[in-house]
Amino acid sequence: MLKLLLGMLLLFNLNVNYNPVIYLVGDSTMANKPVEDNPERGWGQLFPLFFDEGVTIENNAKNGRSTKNFIREGLWQNVLDKLKPGDYVFIQFGHNDQKISDTNRYAEAHTTYRQNLIRYVAETREKGANPVLLTPVNRRKFDKDGKFIDQHEDYPSVVRSVATEMEVPLIDLHKKSEKVFSELGEEKTKELFLWIPPNKYKSLPNGKTDNTHFSSEGAILIASLVVKGMKEIALPISKYLKQKPALGN
Repeated sequence: MLKLLLGMLLLFNLNVNYNPVIYLVGDSTMANKPVEDNPERGWGQLFPLFFDEGVTIENNAKNGRSTKNFIREGLWQNVLDKLKPGDYVFIQFGHNDQKISDTNRYAEAHTTYRQNLIRYVAETREKGANPVLLTPVNRRKFDKDGKFIDQHEDYPSVVRSVATEMEVPLIDLHKKSEKVFSELGEEKTKELFLWIPPNKYKSLPNGKTDNTHFSSEGAILIASLVVKGMKEIALPISKYLKQKPALGN
C-alpha cells in the first residue's frame, strides 16, 4: 500500500510540474522552412510566437506529406513515442491527400483519408493526449469575376464529420481562411502567398509565383486564425496564449 501511495504521489508531482507540448502534424503549409534567403514560412513555424513559456510547440509537419505517407514513413510513430498525458496533437492534412496521380500520398477522402484521421485521433487518445482536428487551409484561387474558388473538394467535410462522430475539438481553418481570402480579394491575398519579383532573393533570381505556400505575413495570419479557433472552442491549452504576442518573421 505504501509503495502504491508513493507511486501515485510521484505521478501527481510529475503531472503538476510537466509543461504540456503541442505537437503539430501536417504538410508543407504548416512545416518549418529555412529562414535564410527564403521568403516562405509555414504557419506552424510562427505559431510559437502566440504562446508564453508554459507550453512547448513541436512542429513535426513536413513538406509533401499526407495522412498516408506521414504514417508510412514513421513520422507519426515518432510523435506517438513522445506523447504524454496532457499533451496536444494538432492534425492538419489534405493538400497532398488529394494528389490522385501520386500513389505514395493519395488518400481518397471518404475511405483512406477518413480512416487515417480516425487512427490519428484514436492513437493520440490512447496515450492520454488530446487530439485537435484542423480542416486544410485554403489555396489562393479566384475566378474571372474575382470570386474565391475552393479547391479542396470533400476533404474538409470529412474532417468535420470525423470531429463530430469522435467528439474531437475542431478548428475549421478551411472556412476561416476562405472567409479572410474572400474579403481581402484577388490582389491583396498575393501578399499572403509567394508572389516574389525577380532578384529580390538570391535563391530566387527569377522570382516565384506560388498560391499554396505562405509568406511571413500569410503564415502569421493563418496562425492567428488557428489561435482564434482555439479561443472559440475554449481549448484548455488556450490559457498559455500571450495577451499581446510580439509578432515577427
